[in-house]
Amino acid sequence: MLSSWINRWSRNWTTPGLLRDKGVVGMNRRNIGYISKYNDRRLYPLVDDKLQTKLLCQEHGLASPELIGTVTSQFEVRGVVDMVRESTGFVIKPAKGSGGKGILVIEHHDGEEYVKPSGVRINRADMERHVSNILSGLYSLGGSPDVALVEGLISFDQAFAEFTYEGVPDIRVIVFKGYPVMAMMRLSTSASDGKANLHQGAVGVGLDIGTGWAVRGVQYDRPQFAHPDTGHDIFSLKVPQWETLLVLASGCYEMTGLGYLGTDMVLDRRHGPMLLELNARPGLAIQMANGEGLRKRLELIERQPDGVPVAERVAFARKHFARSKEDVANVGMAPIAD
Repeated sequence: MLSSWINRWSRNWTTPGLLRDKGVVGMNRRNIGYISKYNDRRLYPLVDDKLQTKLLCQEHGLASPELIGTVTSQFEVRGVVDMVRESTGFVIKPAKGSGGKGILVIEHHDGEEYVKPSGVRINRADMERHVSNILSGLYSLGGSPDVALVEGLISFDQAFAEFTYEGVPDIRVIVFKGYPVMAMMRLSTSASDGKANLHQGAVGVGLDIGTGWAVRGVQYDRPQFAHPDTGHDIFSLKVPQWETLLVLASGCYEMTGLGYLGTDMVLDRRHGPMLLELNARPGLAIQMANGEGLRKRLELIERQPDGVPVAERVAFARKHFARSKEDVANVGMAPIAD
């Protein structure tokens, strides 16, 4: 049964005609028809630089992980130890990094050794070397000099405990003209080294915009029905506080002025939904995770008037982009629960 479904799925996604019928958006259409048309390039630094994004969130009152401090020069590297001394866990990341590169997650420490979620221990010299590499541009876009951000560690919601491996699962929502049009969750795995990065082996789970229920799972572009490390059924996943997350994502339109963007969020057990980062050039793998193309949704939004309030945009998306049980079954998934 599984092999027959995979064969049917493969046939449905291999010819240009069928891809067009499914409304799949390719890179050229995305770049020319949406990114170039709706994203003013002068606004890119607001999202390409994570420090600017965080300061923007603070200005607009959008929740994001606590900023413990920043390291801007090699002279300041030795001060990192003092900066994190009172923090049980923390994250060090490059302000201009991409694809999860250069992110160091420390779950706890004793002042001498710093322990990653995997249990691997590093010492002060290792941590300082990592910060120094960030400043030198080792992980930044184009290799330009960078800034190291030190943030508080996210304690992800326990609802996701069985859906992740040594990492924090995040939620990507594509927002177009302020409307949330498609969503997925990225689940870290042993293959992805605990990072929620699809290219490194994380599981992408398509989410129904109407309800937050899982509708499809993929790993390395292949169907995935259970988490590869925990064995937990992917289709039992439902994201709590779903409407709040969509409102947070939708509000990033007014905050940035960007018409087409990806919002990456987490659900913290203490603070609720929080914005991790934004992307002015979000990838297209979200279509694979959902078993559906973006084009028809984007075209519907282009026909909507400007100036619609956030709450109305979210309600519109939840009504028009919700997946029916029949629709989900057509792409080989378990039905959305009532």
